Amino acid sequence: MKLIVGLGNPGAKYAGTRHNVGFDIIDRCAENLQLEMNQTKFKGLYGSIIRNGEKVFLLKPQTYMNLSGESVRPFMDYYQIPLEDLLVIYDDLDLPVGKIRIRVKGSSGGHNGIKSLIAQLGTQEFKRIRVGVDRPPAGVSVVNHVLGGYRPEERPHIEQAIDLSAKAAEQWISRPFLEVMNEFNK
Repeated sequence: MKLIVGLGNPGAKYAGTRHNVGFDIIDRCAENLQLEMNQTKFKGLYGSIIRNGEKVFLLKPQTYMNLSGESVRPFMDYYQIPLEDLLVIYDDLDLPVGKIRIRVKGSSGGHNGIKSLIAQLGTQEFKRIRVGVDRPPAGVSVVNHVLGGYRPEERPHIEQAIDLSAKAAEQWISRPFLEVMNEFNK
């Protein structure tokens, strides 16, 4: 079994914001895999599909970003999904808009959603795709930046990152993660 989690905030108010790029990528994966995100449990919205003889879950925690671990941990416990079969996708201020970085582990980097996951899982050792949303311009708070939308000139870059991240996540379903990481980290 594999679990691919996209981090974000529930509700129309947050749709299309920088902080919700994880949700956007899960939506793209669901579309590409022709999977319906129509189940609710464990404070999350999810769907599942069988690929290559393995069950794959896509999950969007509905807890709000800062409590994401409260959805992911019970989900993993219930389905007995080991840490090595978890992939988390989220926004990253330290990367330029549209840049992606795939890693096998790492710190929270100050990201509250990842802090929640680390606290709930008791480890930093889980696979992740970080998607660049850039630092806020001078005079704009981090909160307003991540809860805001993209500038028109950023849109093509973030769309490309959404496509690439979805493809990387989908590739991981049938390929070793290090191969995927080497292919997509450019």
